[in-house]
Amino acid sequence: MSGRRNLVFANGEYYHIYNRSVGGAEIFEKEKDTRRALDLLSFYRFNQSLRYSFYDRLGTEEKKYYLENHTTEPVVDMFAYCLMPNHFHILLKQNEENGIRKFLSDSQNGFAKYYNVKNKRFGSVFQSPFKAKHIETDEEFLHVSRYIHLNPASSFMMNFEELKRNNITSFPLYLSGETGFVNTDFITKIIGSSLKYEKFVEDQVDYQRRLELIKHLILE
Repeated sequence: MSGRRNLVFANGEYYHIYNRSVGGAEIFEKEKDTRRALDLLSFYRFNQSLRYSFYDRLGTEEKKYYLENHTTEPVVDMFAYCLMPNHFHILLKQNEENGIRKFLSDSQNGFAKYYNVKNKRFGSVFQSPFKAKHIETDEEFLHVSRYIHLNPASSFMMNFEELKRNNITSFPLYLSGETGFVNTDFITKIIGSSLKYEKFVEDQVDYQRRLELIKHLILE
């Protein structure tokens, strides 16, 4: 749950969202946990009349068909994500009133139920409130997306080649051209091509130099 916040979320505006697990627990430690979190993020982009427990019983192609043929517009658009062991980052746009709070509440609560059942525990899984920063320019948007995608490499969890293949971030979607619940077109059009974006993310020296420009947008 988001709790009380000073930041007002506006429709059509872009935000960097961040939250950490309670006590620093490694909640996204296993591939199964990552898959469940991504499934929840994809599902709760929309206002739902279907319960997640029913959706979860569908096969991969049935889930894809259900979401692609949803009758309503998504409450948020997602442009980048990263699931670190004990925290996550999301870059998104709000499409309807209270969309960000509802999206995060539903997806975090859904993951908390899964995590608590799996680990035979009770209580909160995520800290409250989550943190958010408003993104105001295309330049900020690009640099925050790179910051999010580089988190695993910057934390020495994996090298850049591994980053290009691992689904704990949305970076591989930008390289493969796959369609899904992450909107890759927006960034690709800003920077020119997926190849240019790959180079932009890979440019560690430039990243470190530019980090100073967006330090007010980093939520660590």
